[in-house]
Amino acid sequence: MARKNYTDEFRRRAVDLYESTPGATLKGIAGDLGVSRGALKEWIDKLGSGTTVGGGMAVPDGPRPESQAARVARLEAENTALKAEARKLETERDILRQAAKYFAGETNW
Repeated sequence: MARKNYTDEFRRRAVDLYESTPGATLKGIAGDLGVSRGALKEWIDKLGSGTTVGGGMAVPDGPRPESQAARVARLEAENTALKAEARKLETERDILRQAAKYFAGETNW
């Protein structure tokens, strides 16, 4: 598999998205952005906003307002997820319509 090269801006926006989304998981954000979970974890470790203490543990700086780049990245990821959900629902609806037509034609009262 070919190794993908991401821009520094993309990496920063991905880290901002992860840090600014309450309840976000590495797997969820990585899936939305189309990157591996390991790559996202590495970017967070390298570019994360927390400060380090003693054993290298990251301590968050506290709540901070969402940056413009983080907001755009979050909204783009949300938009992508909503489009995928809409496609899935349309497919399911079409399948159910076809099944209803099939079974309606089979009944002989």
